Amino acid sequence: MTKQSPPVPVEVAGAFAAFPTDVRQRLEEIRRLIFTVAAETPGVGPLTETLKWGEPAYLTQESKSGTTIRLGWIPSSDRTTCAVLFNCQTTLVETFREQFPERFGFQKNRAILLDPAEALPVDELSVCLEMALTYHQRRKTTQSRRSSLAG
Repeated sequence: MTKQSPPVPVEVAGAFAAFPTDVRQRLEEIRRLIFTVAAETPGVGPLTETLKWGEPAYLTQESKSGTTIRLGWIPSSDRTTCAVLFNCQTTLVETFREQFPERFGFQKNRAILLDPAEALPVDELSVCLEMALTYHQRRKTTQSRRSSLAG
């Protein structure tokens, strides 16, 4: 993670501050990774960082190349889990599940689940983040190819 991420907006900083320490530290690490992947991925452009449903969210508002990525957590009695959430109307989590069945936990068709105590699988998560940040861009390219083949 070589690129420095921008300062956290005040309202987003408040959401991060509300997370338990181990979760906050892991989600801040994932935040930095999101900005690094965005900076290194052609066509993504700058990200908008805001809150969606009270959780930190990252949007490709300018380029519209991808779908929203949110960061959250799932508290439970036996362990706390970090969540990287995606639009449940996409096929992203299904694709991640096929590509990395043993690397991540998953919540239905909406989230990658990560244990904050385990090492962050940076390479695999970077692939997933890039796919989310280019989701609409890739769909447009696929649709364009289909149209040219049909015509």
